[in-house]
Amino acid sequence: MRVLALDTATPDLVTGVVDIASGELTEKVIEDTRLLSEQLMPAVEEVIAKQQRGYAAIDAIAVGVGPGPFTGLRVGMATASALGQALSIPVHGVCTHDAIANELARRFNGPATALVATDARRKEIYFAFYHLADGHAERLGDPDVVRPEELPARDVDVVSIPQHLLERLPQAFHSAHIEHLSPSVYGLARAAETSGLEKEPGPLVPLYLRRPDAKEPAARPRSAAIPEVEL
Repeated sequence: MRVLALDTATPDLVTGVVDIASGELTEKVIEDTRLLSEQLMPAVEEVIAKQQRGYAAIDAIAVGVGPGPFTGLRVGMATASALGQALSIPVHGVCTHDAIANELARRFNGPATALVATDARRKEIYFAFYHLADGHAERLGDPDVVRPEELPARDVDVVSIPQHLLERLPQAFHSAHIEHLSPSVYGLARAAETSGLEKEPGPLVPLYLRRPDAKEPAARPRSAAIPEVEL
């Protein structure tokens, strides 16, 4: 089975194609982009062209559903949904942290406990804990959002956190092996495979964990010149 994977939940745009059976992989990463909507489809076209098999060879799509910001998630999930409809293939939603954790599991011999954290802005992080073993990652509870200094204490062996947030990580976590990973194409496909690529996927549901940064404008105060009217 060949899986087209993409994720736009972090500042890095990630897309590529994985052959589950052979492990053959083509990946495109654009780091710290602010042009997701303009760059995503050209990046997808590039990895499809490198595969030299066309869209017809794609059997399924795996897309990161967060946690992440509203705008980023919307771009990736809408693109994946449109491609799935156009190609008549299933689209599987994957927790972005699960993808990162599966990449950690590929790099480290378990068993191990891992913390995966990504930038949630507003001086906060999205995070989840995992058990890594035999190349698999099992999430230990739902993802959540906190300030880095308020992370619940836990013994971990491996941490993945953005470089600029490392200094705010509680000292207890600094004894772990530190990585700075984005979701990978391998991790996305692996997470989708674990949840069941052969199954009918459920609806795509974004993991926002909090309301969008954009706020509704506050009501303007009434002018004193406008009289009160009772209806």
